Amino acid sequence: MAKVVLRKYRPQIIGITGSVGKSSTKEALALVLGVGYDVRKAEGNYNNEIGIPLTVIGAKSGGNSAFAWFRVFLKWLFVVVFPVKYPDFLILEIGIDRPGDMDYILEFIPVNVGITTLVSSSHVAYFGSVANIAREKEKLVAVLPEDGIAILNADDKRTLRMRDKTSAKVITYGFSEEADVRADNLIFHREAKRVEGFSLKVNFDGKTLPLRLPKLVAKHHIPAALAALSAGVALKMNVVEIATALEDFEPLPGRLRLLPGRDNIILLDDTYNSSPASTRAALDVVKDLLAPRKVVILGDMLELGEESEKEHAALVDAVKESGAQIIITVGKHMRALHEALLESGFSRKQVLWLPDPLSAMEAVMNIVRAEDLILIKGSRSMRMELITEQLLIDPRAASAYLCCQSSEWRSRPFAAPEEWTEDF
Repeated sequence: MAKVVLRKYRPQIIGITGSVGKSSTKEALALVLGVGYDVRKAEGNYNNEIGIPLTVIGAKSGGNSAFAWFRVFLKWLFVVVFPVKYPDFLILEIGIDRPGDMDYILEFIPVNVGITTLVSSSHVAYFGSVANIAREKEKLVAVLPEDGIAILNADDKRTLRMRDKTSAKVITYGFSEEADVRADNLIFHREAKRVEGFSLKVNFDGKTLPLRLPKLVAKHHIPAALAALSAGVALKMNVVEIATALEDFEPLPGRLRLLPGRDNIILLDDTYNSSPASTRAALDVVKDLLAPRKVVILGDMLELGEESEKEHAALVDAVKESGAQIIITVGKHMRALHEALLESGFSRKQVLWLPDPLSAMEAVMNIVRAEDLILIKGSRSMRMELITEQLLIDPRAASAYLCCQSSEWRSRPFAAPEEWTEDF
């Protein structure tokens, strides 16, 4: 069905892959391209073999309803039979969980512009190694046509090596000196109770562009803006219009957003997902912010395979450097970090381990106090947003701030991840 639609309308297709940062890059890119083009971006988690063709068709999932899927079919039929106004650009996330996923998606999605964010150990349980993950993701740039564009993160060595795998034009971005679109003079504007985001300069083609990103608190979100700017430059868009559009760039719910908490608590909600790389990045943000007391609440990082316990324990240095005085760990794998923190000198008054988010909810309410800075993070199945919800200044407004707030998801009870009972 997707093939038929694409053959009829022939939009430009931008595919985004990587272990982290895909959704943020998609949002930034939609802002930039929206200045001059009609754009459709993948919504929510439509980044797999079902969500991607639904985005192409312009329909939503039918879920468990046969009638709803029949409406999807009717929508597709209408788009195919009648001439409709179709977007100039499709911005698609390409998520891969297993070997072969990328091959399957690229069979029916002819990508013109490929963006790779960075490669980390997310889903390593199913690939065996980070190198295998990189080989799967590099297939996106390898299939680009000669007149296509590959946009690669210069700060990640595995991603940067992908430039040798494509015949398309390559543009690199990042903080690295060798990046074609390079950020420097980075300044984080903050006061004790107010954060005003980042200002920086972007260098490319011998030019310097000042850029303000007032809605960001995390340095690791800036590469998403740089990737979007790179795409705009490659498409010869007006750079001043690009910079203006990016001033509205903000993370999606659950991706390290600064939220208003009760009793003047400052909440850093990063509950959409978790990996070693993204957890360290979140802890870096905690280090950079000012607060009377810092509390870190970390749920399990899932799908790390045989390296899981090691990866969790290895977070100990990042936690110490964050300046957190109270650390609450949640889940089977986070027990390893809890023990590593005790061994590194933290007292039992500072660290607490709890088996699941439901038990953590009650404990957290008894621990936090006014004006705390609190980071909440964990993998999607850990449901850590349940903790954030209780700490919001108005929990009834959760749907406006938090990820995964559909009635179906909220009604689903927490279930222990399958890997808690698996032996890798």
